[in-house]
Amino acid sequence: MSVPPRIDQAVLDRLLGQEHAGEHELDLRGMTAGAARLAIETMLERLAGQDTTVVVRITPASPTSGETLFQPVARQLLAARRAELIGRFSPLSQPPGGGFHVTMKPG
Repeated sequence: MSVPPRIDQAVLDRLLGQEHAGEHELDLRGMTAGAARLAIETMLERLAGQDTTVVVRITPASPTSGETLFQPVARQLLAARRAELIGRFSPLSQPPGGGFHVTMKPG
């Protein structure tokens, strides 16, 4: 088994963004996909039209974690961006795969 190459943190920050904090935080760690979906819907409704940022935290993948919330959360945030509920979002680089930085779209 080969070891994957290690990516320098500076490279990750350039690719993923350096935002690690937001005005609000939504912690989805340990939640099921269904519970996380409802929590994100509630957050989007509560913060709709506000000029604010949110850090959405999920449990990062590990060699034994199996499926994580990364893909379902990313899909939901992408749908919210397409619906113009959020301005942009990017994966957190610290910890890698540990969530997203979301910028809400002001109303």
